Amino acid sequence: MSFVPPAYGQRSLADVVPAVGVALGARLPDRAVPSGLVLPDAGAYVVFLIDGLGANLLSRYAHAAPYLSSLLTHSEPGTAGVPSTTATSLTSLGTGLPPGAHGLVGFTSRVPGTGKLLNALAWDSSVDPVEWQPHPTAFALLQAQGVSVTVVNKRDFADSGLTRVAHRGVDFVGADKVGERIAAAVTATRERPSLTYLYDGDLDWTGHRYGVSSSQWLQQLSIIDSEVEQLRDALPHDIRLVVVADHGMIDSPPQSRIDVDEQLELRDGVALLGGEARFRHLYCHSGAVDDVVATWTDVLGDRAEVLTRDDAIRRGWFGPVRGPVLPRLGDVLVAGRGDHAIFSSHDFAYETTLVGLHGSLTPDEMLVPILVD
Repeated sequence: MSFVPPAYGQRSLADVVPAVGVALGARLPDRAVPSGLVLPDAGAYVVFLIDGLGANLLSRYAHAAPYLSSLLTHSEPGTAGVPSTTATSLTSLGTGLPPGAHGLVGFTSRVPGTGKLLNALAWDSSVDPVEWQPHPTAFALLQAQGVSVTVVNKRDFADSGLTRVAHRGVDFVGADKVGERIAAAVTATRERPSLTYLYDGDLDWTGHRYGVSSSQWLQQLSIIDSEVEQLRDALPHDIRLVVVADHGMIDSPPQSRIDVDEQLELRDGVALLGGEARFRHLYCHSGAVDDVVATWTDVLGDRAEVLTRDDAIRRGWFGPVRGPVLPRLGDVLVAGRGDHAIFSSHDFAYETTLVGLHGSLTPDEMLVPILVD
């Protein structure tokens, strides 16, 4: 299965909010206007991000989501950034920047100068989110241009590290239930011009737990479809709704899983293992990079793409990489092909319990819907 390159500056998640800004009549300073995403002018926009709803998955299971799939005929997909994972994608959407600029380069990545990993979802109190991601968010830049911006999300996320990295500088409304979310969005859109952002993570959780080919996942997709349709019906007709996702997902069966703690040669030269099962950051001992690339390439063969950090940057996987972000990237990057995944039963035991995974550059993971109604 071929890889899909990220469409930074054209039609990626980082381009959604700048495009909304243009449609609202507010261009964002220091954020490029995307070349491949033009949205209709409106006085208010609602952007609803459904975690884990890849464009290919929506097409494949259209029967379970009649409302969302009805919008596919009038849209073309965009792309996630690299890696195709939640923390990276939510930060790209909220900042309007690619990962090489905003610095959230994976589910886990090295804290430079230490032997520690930062878990970008759980965060770490010793790491200041504003120092880690110092750029103003696109949401805050829009608000400075006179647009009323509201984030509607679970109460537990109000002061999380990821919220401070990706969504700081605007009003946050805590809403745990569907009815609360819809009501909060309707209230927020009374302001003009305005942007309201909503998030739902239940589909992603279901996919990780049961897989995207499971009946549980299909039922959850149907529930999400009903939620979005209810939101559309509750909003005034002149308000535009944009539905996006942060990534897709694939199921990785047992025969496609490689455990570095069972093939110990994969540990040689590696000081720290980061990333996640579909996209690994390998932080190497001094002078070991070439040997690590050779070993991993020999062991994995066509099951993964193994390349150095410099090669990944030359391919444009992360967009332009600013200096402080460089050491957060692995010396070697390993992106799973097909449904293959790289586990560590010692370092990341929880990952071994997951069925659905994401993070790599396959179409099922990288292509995300950008649906406008």
